[in-house]
Amino acid sequence: MGWRRSAERLPGGSVLSVSDAVCIMAGTDSSRKEVPLKSLMLLWKVLAIEMADMCHTSATLDIEYVKRRFKHEGEKFLTSRLPLYSKDLERALEYGKVTPYLFCGFHKRGELPVFLGGFVEKVFDRETGVLFDDPCIESILAIRQLTLLFGKMQPPGRKHPGEAAAMLGFIKCEEEVKAADSCTPPSRLHSLRRMSQLLFGDIFDGLNRKIQFNQIVPKHGPGATADKLRGNRKFDQREWPTRMEYIFPFGDYALPSPGESYLYDAVCFLDPGAERPVRVICVPKTYDKPRIIAIEPTCMQYMQQAILYDLVPVLEKDTFLSPFVGFTSQEPNQLMACEGSINQELATLDLSEASDRVSYQHVLAVLGTYYPFLNEGVDACRSRKADVPGHGVIRLAKFASMGSALCFPFEEMVFLAIIFTSIEAEMQIQFTRKDVTSFVGKVRVYGDDIIVPKDYVQCVIDGLESFGLKVNVDKSFWNGKFRESCGKEYYDGKDVTLVRFRKQLPKSRKSVDEVLSLVATRNLMYNKGYVSTVAALDEIIGKVLKHFPVVESTSPALGRHDVEGYTSQRHDKKLHRPLVRAYVVRSKPPPSKVSGEGALVKFLTKRSPLPMADVEHLQRSGRPQSSHLKLRWVVPF
Repeated sequence: MGWRRSAERLPGGSVLSVSDAVCIMAGTDSSRKEVPLKSLMLLWKVLAIEMADMCHTSATLDIEYVKRRFKHEGEKFLTSRLPLYSKDLERALEYGKVTPYLFCGFHKRGELPVFLGGFVEKVFDRETGVLFDDPCIESILAIRQLTLLFGKMQPPGRKHPGEAAAMLGFIKCEEEVKAADSCTPPSRLHSLRRMSQLLFGDIFDGLNRKIQFNQIVPKHGPGATADKLRGNRKFDQREWPTRMEYIFPFGDYALPSPGESYLYDAVCFLDPGAERPVRVICVPKTYDKPRIIAIEPTCMQYMQQAILYDLVPVLEKDTFLSPFVGFTSQEPNQLMACEGSINQELATLDLSEASDRVSYQHVLAVLGTYYPFLNEGVDACRSRKADVPGHGVIRLAKFASMGSALCFPFEEMVFLAIIFTSIEAEMQIQFTRKDVTSFVGKVRVYGDDIIVPKDYVQCVIDGLESFGLKVNVDKSFWNGKFRESCGKEYYDGKDVTLVRFRKQLPKSRKSVDEVLSLVATRNLMYNKGYVSTVAALDEIIGKVLKHFPVVESTSPALGRHDVEGYTSQRHDKKLHRPLVRAYVVRSKPPPSKVSGEGALVKFLTKRSPLPMADVEHLQRSGRPQSSHLKLRWVVPF
């Protein structure tokens, strides 16, 4: 309570960065005297005290240590250095022992680090470093929570300091993909092709017929495009590759009817050498490095969505394949990870740069030669070039980067085919569908999160790397009782998933994304039972939001979750329901008018039989460029 009494009010402004907290604690900037002491560092302190109480130990010396390191190293200590401590903990759990190479940079007493020693001593023996047979699971969670709390926080500002290095890494990855393609033996590609036919043959056959008879329906997404068409302007696209024209004629897919053929005169048909490249950009991820995505041209994304729509639902509904792949629900992977942490029979693997290391050669092998229309369709809507800042336009060996609608499903199919090819080679038999079915509940792929039987871990890793893919050993587990998949972590069947700060602390309601992130973090902390930390967060939020009532998770209002349900501040006499005064997020699509022909295309490519929910959809469309918080009376459930 003393910490709460000492807090000052948050002033107006934008975003409170970690560097602000450094100045506050160091007292080096007199112009920042009005900035409150309630910073990320003090939130860490409250959480440390609370977790120490839960684990029946003390964090006093740990707090002083973090203060010293934070004062001298600043934001990097919380966002980059502390997460390395957690990685070493996970490696120690995997090895069953703290080795001399772990926890470097932290002073040790005996075999264990002094920092967070009260927690670590409940997991490992200090004299030998060996993992206890029955370690304190709460201490494992506490160590990971305290060291990873800010590990995923995005830096302030739009431009990431690591963009240049990220672009150089993109180029290097492309060179490695080309080198791996040249070194892949034809026999491996043949095995991959045969396994893919066994796994996906029926689905490919159906999709091949739909493309052949023009039965697929294209779709525009709300996101950005390389040619910078936004909203309704996409339905008036006038750019089309000639190689796409052969399989997806512009008149059949981009015009409402043959009666509008006069629009052909305005269409620019691009030869392969003149095609628009994808635009490679960086988006926020962590302080250490940004995430790289590729923005596709409008026409490419348009037809990628058509293939996606008839591929993913079929894969998920297929009785043979659905146990092995997932696209919409992560829960099966999470349950299997939990099971693997108990019986230690399942391993969880993670791939580095998964999307960027799936080459077009891999996809061609998966598609095989039996489905000419599908092959030509996938090739036609695949971008072959990329415009990389600082490096110009390059030709791509990879199939697609994140940003392509087909990236996610095809990478999963490639991974699954390689996994079964590797297990098949290890077992020295030729798989049938019955053999594949015997691995239900033992093999599953969701994006780059892979689950395989522990007995086949090494052959699967070797198989993946033989195709140029890279297994992230630091995030892969199969020896100990720790498992991680699809955002959930378990130790011996106990959930040790933590809560992370994703964005900076807001100082005003104008920082809408930061406010939303903070409220979400607060409610996740509440669900975890961190009472003191939640109280501190409530006080911070209370300075930004004057109204912060108790609501249900299904309510549109920004509010706090509570086991006692929701509050009621007013009764709606017309609809006979409770109301609360709270903030809600309001945003409006930007103005975007469409031509008559474009409006007809929009109607004809609508997949739902229901009318458009937004009556202004022909006047406004696309992702909102900004959002704001509006105070109103709203239902609390």
